[in-house]
Amino acid sequence: MGSPSIRDVAAHAGVSVGTVSNVLNRPAKVSGPASERVLAAIKELGFVRNDAARQLRAGRSKTIGLIVLDVRNPFFTDLARGAEDQAATAGLSVILGNSDEDPDRESTYLDLFEEQRVLGVLVSPFGNVTERLERLRERGTPAVLVDRSADGSGFSSVSVDDVAGGRLAVEHLLAQGRRRIAFIGGPFEIRQVEDRHSGAERAVERHPGVSLEVVEVRALSVIAGRAAGEAIAARRPEDRPDAIFAANDLIAMGVLQALLMRGGAGITVPDDIAIVGYDDIDFASAAVVPLSSIRQPSALIGQTAVEILLEEAENPSSPRRQVVFQPELIVRESTMGSGAR
Repeated sequence: MGSPSIRDVAAHAGVSVGTVSNVLNRPAKVSGPASERVLAAIKELGFVRNDAARQLRAGRSKTIGLIVLDVRNPFFTDLARGAEDQAATAGLSVILGNSDEDPDRESTYLDLFEEQRVLGVLVSPFGNVTERLERLRERGTPAVLVDRSADGSGFSSVSVDDVAGGRLAVEHLLAQGRRRIAFIGGPFEIRQVEDRHSGAERAVERHPGVSLEVVEVRALSVIAGRAAGEAIAARRPEDRPDAIFAANDLIAMGVLQALLMRGGAGITVPDDIAIVGYDDIDFASAAVVPLSSIRQPSALIGQTAVEILLEEAENPSSPRRQVVFQPELIVRESTMGSGAR
């Protein structure tokens, strides 16, 4: 036997289908006794309303689609939590999609969200999604970029000034006397990686005699950071950097693990190599050597993006907004040792 329908409920309660619909959607219109019979029938039959179908008939669902680069990264987990909390205040829910830094997968999620007729889309893009988002907007689905500036694309965005963050990180290392700095990050197709590297370059340009080496990795992950750290640890001491700026905390933690596991190489953090990460995830402060990091207001980014999305859903002609938060340097033991040069 299939799931009970609204007609089954009506027959069981001895009322019309319209009465059952009113109990579900406009209960104030139904008298007490009739409402009680309908509710009892729903309970006895185990009826579950098809909310998705109802929302499709209404033209728009009560959900927001969110696409992030890597759901394993705690930064995006916190961002999603902020979006979810803000959406809940408006009676909405958030569907999370993980692009895994894959433009095809990103496109698939955008197709899925359009099919589901979500109220709006939040996306931390990997590929160039401007044209795709424009088509969504033409069909009535607003979109807001998160953790990425809009760059004149005509969309609202909520981001952090990653160029300033990269500059903050390297200026801190320079203030500790470091002169051979390595930037570890990638892929550079990710705008945030490029911006953080650009900020590092700007800091170095102001200091003659300081070098900035680029170590590109394929992913913003602990495993990629560990591989980069092992390669650096295997170098001769005079060929190693004396400081590392990692594009995110996951890479920084992988580098830290590699350096500490190479006990035979005699490398200590921060005396021999200082490390700064980015994002200030919870694990940064709990690392074996607590990591200095550039903090982003991850939950606030998600909350603000939902606020803007709801404004645009209510009024599609509202002015587009670009909200840019400033990063903050958090100093811990990974940069504040006795080996300042």
